[in-house]
Amino acid sequence: MASRLVIESVLRPYDLGPTQWYVLHQLANAGATPQRDLVRMLQVERATLTGVVAALVRKGLVEQTPDSADQRQKVLSLTPAGAALWRELPDPIARIVEVAFDGVSQPDIDTTTRVLRTATGRLTDLLSERRET
Repeated sequence: MASRLVIESVLRPYDLGPTQWYVLHQLANAGATPQRDLVRMLQVERATLTGVVAALVRKGLVEQTPDSADQRQKVLSLTPAGAALWRELPDPIARIVEVAFDGVSQPDIDTTTRVLRTATGRLTDLLSERRET
């Protein structure tokens, strides 16, 4: 919860929410991405992502184009305005890491990362099992 509040406070001056930032992050770092893939990556409901994408399109930051293989699907990419905003945005994740782990040794950070990655993977597997049932 504290991490989310930090992310929100860093992004508020840019009129962005955390999920909008994650969409921009994906598009800035991986390039054009099918919208359906973002549902899985961000682990959000399709309706939630639809609203997030609509807001980004309305702000002129993201463009939706039909997928060449399936015209019903949309591919998202950054607009020039979105790319320009991305270049000026502070990284809220870097800010969290900087504050939260200040003075913590690298071996302790590595152990924490390994433990949290394992725990998150187990929880994700549990959720996947429940969806299949």
